[in-house]
Amino acid sequence: MKLIPHLFVFIFFLSSCSKDNIELISIGNDSSEPVVIKNFNLDAKPKNIILIIGDGTGLNQITLSRIAIGGPDYRLAIDQMPYTGFSLTHADNAIVTDSAASATSWAAGIKTTNKFLSMTPDGLSVPTIPELLAETGFISGLVATSSITHATPAAFYAHVDSRYKTKEIAEQLLSSPISIALGGGLEFFDISTTENLLLVSEKESLSIDKIKNYKKVIGLFDEDGIYRSTEKPTQQDMTNIALSFLSMKSKTCNGFFLMSEGSQIDWASHDNDAKAMVEEFKDFDKTIKDAMDFVTDNGETLLIITADHETGGLQILGQEKGSAKVQWGTGRHTGSPVGVYAYGPGAQAFTGLMDNTDIFTKILEAINYSNLDQSTCLN
Repeated sequence: MKLIPHLFVFIFFLSSCSKDNIELISIGNDSSEPVVIKNFNLDAKPKNIILIIGDGTGLNQITLSRIAIGGPDYRLAIDQMPYTGFSLTHADNAIVTDSAASATSWAAGIKTTNKFLSMTPDGLSVPTIPELLAETGFISGLVATSSITHATPAAFYAHVDSRYKTKEIAEQLLSSPISIALGGGLEFFDISTTENLLLVSEKESLSIDKIKNYKKVIGLFDEDGIYRSTEKPTQQDMTNIALSFLSMKSKTCNGFFLMSEGSQIDWASHDNDAKAMVEEFKDFDKTIKDAMDFVTDNGETLLIITADHETGGLQILGQEKGSAKVQWGTGRHTGSPVGVYAYGPGAQAFTGLMDNTDIFTKILEAINYSNLDQSTCLN
């Protein structure tokens, strides 16, 4: 008899949970857009690296976006990447990472404490890929739909023990080797255009003709994260401009490195808003499509796509008439592995199960970093 009240509570709990955070997302019917894939010699070394990050983008964020855009048989651009693998995401001090610790793994090749940016758990600064490459004749750029001082982009140039020290992070960007940085975060900076540095804050000013004569370009298109609007640049817009700028500036250099983040996939997942997440993912996948076309045309560029972690515990429960039925398990990050996708010379190294720190190592191995001579890129 004593089990009956507990059984009632258990049944009530299951019934209540089953109704929480349920969304119906219409199943799309668009036609897939095939991407031209070029075969590269397995011995080829890339000159350039593009790293695209989907913040908070787990496999189910990709699956739901595929279904919502074109249906279960649709193929996204990311689906057409020829090499795939998986990445573990834990931080040094936790099985569930934050974006700072995860981004530090790619940027500096180490496990660190959540909230730390390119510093060891003991507080020692570790050089980042852009800093290492600047000494060997490369230039680098960053793109984010968040503030450019947010955790993921900041890990590539800042060394602080808290991702929330935004003023200090902003100051470190200005003195870093980053040649072009495009995103939000205007409220964190106190800068003006000079002979060598251009500040851009309007979408219409973001053109290669207007920025090409400057050594350093900082584009800040909102006070913090970029509010999605026709008056604001998208990840696709900013990434294409950054690629044009870096391609032009690196003609007399050894190559370039570009990191581009779809930051607000994570934010929509924190909010348990599947519709908003799909809209953010559309921009992310268009960015990937353009980057894949760049790799095909350029022939000397390695493209890698991954995520820092999954956000929201998104589950796809089934179909209800013409909609996918989805449920969120949390408003926080989870410890699930995430996908790794690669295309271009050296892409074959990014397969199987890897730690997120391995991505840093594989990037440097791909460009034969250990055998590069010290030099300076004069642009």
